[in-house]
Amino acid sequence: MKKYELLKIMNNELLDKLFGFCYARTSDSYEAQELCSDILFALVRAAGGEGEIAEPYPFIWRVARNVYADFCEKRKKQQERFCQEDTEELLLAFAAEEPGEDEELLRAVYRRMAFLTRAYREAMILYYLDGLSTAEIAKRQNTSEVAIRQRLFSARKKIKSEVEKMAENQKPMVLERKEYEIVGTGNPGWGDPRNACNRQFSKHVVWLCRKKPMSAVEIAEELNVPTAYVEEELDILAWGENGKYGLLRRMDNGKYFINFVLLAREEMEEANRIYKEHLSIVSDVIIQYVQENKEKYLAFPYLNRKVDFNLVLWQQITSLAEVFANTVEKKLKEKYFCNVERVNRDFSVFGYENTGKHYGCGSDGTSAENICGYSKVHLINIYISRIKAHFRCMHNISLDKQLQLTIRAINGLAVEDLTEEEREQAAKAIECGYLYRDGNMLYTKILVSPMREENRVFELSWNLSERYLEADAEIVAEKMAKFIKKNLPEHLLPEWSYANILANLPTTDALVELLIEKGLLVPPEDGIGAEGCWMFVEE
Repeated sequence: MKKYELLKIMNNELLDKLFGFCYARTSDSYEAQELCSDILFALVRAAGGEGEIAEPYPFIWRVARNVYADFCEKRKKQQERFCQEDTEELLLAFAAEEPGEDEELLRAVYRRMAFLTRAYREAMILYYLDGLSTAEIAKRQNTSEVAIRQRLFSARKKIKSEVEKMAENQKPMVLERKEYEIVGTGNPGWGDPRNACNRQFSKHVVWLCRKKPMSAVEIAEELNVPTAYVEEELDILAWGENGKYGLLRRMDNGKYFINFVLLAREEMEEANRIYKEHLSIVSDVIIQYVQENKEKYLAFPYLNRKVDFNLVLWQQITSLAEVFANTVEKKLKEKYFCNVERVNRDFSVFGYENTGKHYGCGSDGTSAENICGYSKVHLINIYISRIKAHFRCMHNISLDKQLQLTIRAINGLAVEDLTEEEREQAAKAIECGYLYRDGNMLYTKILVSPMREENRVFELSWNLSERYLEADAEIVAEKMAKFIKKNLPEHLLPEWSYANILANLPTTDALVELLIEKGLLVPPEDGIGAEGCWMFVEE
């Protein structure tokens, strides 16, 4: 075969084999990447020459061994070494019978090489775009600051034509800081695309693709960033964690478009106002409803020695707050999006540009089996601006002495039976609202119910349905439909319900403040207490 035909077999499979060869002979993956890059350059130079090769693969491995021998002799200087060849000059010097075809093959080789040297590319992005110092980058990459300086120097040389504009006067050109609040719903273990969007560079790429599809070249020109970096970033953001769901999607024309609902700051504020305008009426409806049904709420089978109605309301508050948004969603589905098939995946994300406010509404649960005399225990707590979380998801109850005392105290726990260590933990459990003391006995203060009743706990609150909120829900639904159709790209219309959730996101906090102001709710003094925390048990 002719030498230039080498390009045709320099594919990803060969690249993997070459990298395996290099990895087995070097101290780490970064060094292996550089050695593999040098081997590829040597093969490209060989392909640019005249003559023929009898057996291509023995020739390739002979080149690889020769480059490795040279690498061994110059190992100490290898970190500063870079390929002097300018790719355009090499392309012009490349002799081929069909330049068009081989030009594309050669560019594919360079693309693979650009993607190969991850340590160098990562250092460039963190330094020039995210604004990190060489010391900070060294800590992140678990290497020395000298090594980072060498990587920056080498990387600049390798893509000199694109980096020169960015690296003028050797000063970082840091991107303007951009922050998002991105919420997830469902099972993140299926694949959480948020994990690919931690750097400022990533966030800017997502933002540019928010309103219109963008190509790698267009993004590179907009951000003044080497195209090779943008191409890889687009691949990462479109892939996500499982290849099925990323923050970007690749369109049929090869450009990239945002793949999740992301509202700009002013859009988020506009959506929030649609809901907030009706909260005073909603709060009055809730107050009337819970007062009318107080006895029914208290009749729920709690296992506590005594039940505080205020704690019951805090248990129910997020459900009560969601009823209005759910009623609006029902109206949106029936009247405005009945012909739009909803997206169906195990996990979805949606978010907004940081407004300076954090809407920390949520709930977390944790479970245990065969603990403190019960076969099963399930604990839940909410967190909003007025309520701090006691624990987060998957909290280990077997290591939490205060929660163990709380479980043991459901039927009463004598103070005299506690050890000195347990007395100290019991005092802390009383302080944070888990327990209360009555004489010489400790009792569980947070609400406790039988496990068999878990599915019924919010049943009464969900009955606060559209017949109580019909008129206001109709008005909000009409406004939200217009907002969604104006601000969501057409391909994201199947995710319209997430825009509705975002619009409603701040209303739980706002509604709670109204209910406190109107005397229905009493908040904990320091933000953490029995309020918003409850438990189910099975003997």
